[in-house]
Amino acid sequence: MPETNEQTALTPPFLKWAGGKRWLTAQIEEVLPEFSGRYIEPFLGSGAIFFHLQPRASILADANVQLIETYQAIQHNWERVVNQLKTHHRNHSPEYYYKVRASKPRTLHTKAAKFIYLNRTCWNGLYRVNLSGEFNVPIGTKKNVVLNSDRFDLTATSLANSELMASDFERVINLAGENDFLFIDPPYTAKHNYNGFIKYNEKLFSWNDQMRLKRAIDRAISRGAKALITNANHNSIKDLYGNYPYESATRRNTIAANSKNRGKFDELLIFCGYD
Repeated sequence: MPETNEQTALTPPFLKWAGGKRWLTAQIEEVLPEFSGRYIEPFLGSGAIFFHLQPRASILADANVQLIETYQAIQHNWERVVNQLKTHHRNHSPEYYYKVRASKPRTLHTKAAKFIYLNRTCWNGLYRVNLSGEFNVPIGTKKNVVLNSDRFDLTATSLANSELMASDFERVINLAGENDFLFIDPPYTAKHNYNGFIKYNEKLFSWNDQMRLKRAIDRAISRGAKALITNANHNSIKDLYGNYPYESATRRNTIAANSKNRGKFDELLIFCGYD
């Protein structure tokens, strides 16, 4: 197990994220390897595993620049983010939502507050952009912007010793070395169990990216790192990672618009470099 920060052990993720790994936190200790180095996560999303483990040293990254800027704003000045969120909370309405969605804030804390506001009030917390890179998810049914569960002070403490990077995954994985641990949760591009995001994910993360990810992981393992990968429970993924042991795990999908596509789904846990 890694060294952890016990003072912030109850820090909750502050974002809802499609494909997020909150479901895995209940069993994560059972599938973690022993490691004494850094915790490295190249597909951060809501950071559920990071916030659960509270590692003392970490590299957290994502290709989504707006997402990483949000984490940076909380890391450096969470109070300003919260104050702006309170303004969004007071003013929330359908008209206000679309006004904020179209806005282009300039400062880090106002960008972060916009990101969190949209995440909490858009349809099912989905992050989706159009061909111009503009967030285009319609308003949802949730009205609360400031939540009782918010502990941005603890979030900032959790992030205090984290290096945050807006980066392609390969560059991040290339930083992993002896005794480091990689938690890798890429977008799933192999169609499995009627995955409603397959077409969108294929644009974000192609099969060529899946193969590039595998090669980067192999190199990290050869340098002495260890990795836990979550991926689609699909024969194409099993074949790709055939040199590593894996097992299936069950999650529940609550994002699908069509209720018949909601339910329990199998995913793969792939163990790389474990002794």
